[in-house]
Amino acid sequence: MKDIQNIVILTGAGVSAESGVATFRGPDGLWEGHRVEDVATPEAFARDPALVQNFYDERRAKLKTVEPNAAHQALARLDEQWPGDLLLVTQNVDDLHDRAGSERLLHMHGELNSAWCRLCDGRSPFDGRMAADPACPRCDHHGYLRPDIVWFGEMPYQMERIERALAQCDLFVSIGTSGAVYPAAGFVQTARYRGARTLEMNLDPSEGSFHFHESRMGRAGGLVPAWVEEVLRDI
Repeated sequence: MKDIQNIVILTGAGVSAESGVATFRGPDGLWEGHRVEDVATPEAFARDPALVQNFYDERRAKLKTVEPNAAHQALARLDEQWPGDLLLVTQNVDDLHDRAGSERLLHMHGELNSAWCRLCDGRSPFDGRMAADPACPRCDHHGYLRPDIVWFGEMPYQMERIERALAQCDLFVSIGTSGAVYPAAGFVQTARYRGARTLEMNLDPSEGSFHFHESRMGRAGGLVPAWVEEVLRDI
């Protein structure tokens, strides 16, 4: 690790699953009892906004019942103590990285605790019920708020910043992600092509596992703290 200066870390549903947050798609193909196509596309929202709003209201309420786990805490420690550049990119829409204390953090798929107003294009912190049709905190109009979530068919947030970080990193680490959802699934190839070392930590090999220099299999709550201890010991 002596030659490592810049780190990019990607986290997925496997990190938050140990805190009790449902993974995006279960073995039955459903997400919390719903077809993804019915709750995670712009078309679904246009077709049945009440269903979609209630679905995300339930997910938002459930966030208040879970806590960051050892993996979240370890990554926050790394963020605090790592002297070089570091960017933690999460595909998760929960706030567990935030609550653990990570600051060099980017939510590429949006955040449950954020509302996007389609009228004024403003984004605001939000922890209530969107199905109740509250007014936009910025423009005060009703009827235009939607979850600030990147749905299928929409562009993830801050891709230019992510691409710059991947091009400049010495180490890319993927934690708890299936490697099935693009563009995040392609990050390892971008980083490796630019000369970065690549490490995967996951319960099982991801779909892109063969792109990584090293793979460590197991629970994030055990693997991540041990890895962070290694990294910080070598500073």
